[in-house]
Amino acid sequence: MKTVDIQPVKDFLACETPQAWLQTALENQSILLIDHANCEKKAASTALNLMYRYVDKPDLLTRMSKLAREELRHFEQVLAIMQQRNVDYVQLSSARYAGGLREHMRTSEPGKLIDVLIVGAFIEARSCERFDSLAPLLDEELAEFYRSLLRSESRHFMDYLKLAKQYAKEAGVDAAEVDRRVAFFAEKEAELIQAPDREFRFHSGPLN
Repeated sequence: MKTVDIQPVKDFLACETPQAWLQTALENQSILLIDHANCEKKAASTALNLMYRYVDKPDLLTRMSKLAREELRHFEQVLAIMQQRNVDYVQLSSARYAGGLREHMRTSEPGKLIDVLIVGAFIEARSCERFDSLAPLLDEELAEFYRSLLRSESRHFMDYLKLAKQYAKEAGVDAAEVDRRVAFFAEKEAELIQAPDREFRFHSGPLN
């Protein structure tokens, strides 16, 4: 498999995944897979919601349509692995991660769309970083699968970030303001990733 350079992803994020989270992931691989499947569904849903909300933005429609298809394909792949490993798809409570980011988003345009896209970039970047961090620790089949996701996840991160900058420029928002929002969410994202959590999830912090 061709190596994917995810250094831009790592540079974008303000911290690495804690080692304690990685250890918990190895000890809870069934939950890891179930919540990974949930994350793929949510990512597709987010893309579709943006398509419905911003029908006047052709570039967004095109990129989100492609992203939604890829995320649903990943969902199907995770389901197949779960079935092979006799992992039942059960209901799990949501991690605080995405909600913790979204609570800081602005509610009026154009700030709302810019923040939605920046948050999307962070979620995709963290997913990519976690796949990369987990792969060397997992069995060959799961490691190969997670490595196969790196290219698309890193591209999704860039798609979201490029769209945020594009629509900010079109709305007359200064580029420095976008950079400030990225720095703000980078700080909030790192806090969520490093703060202790009560339940293990794909985007949780380390357990208490």
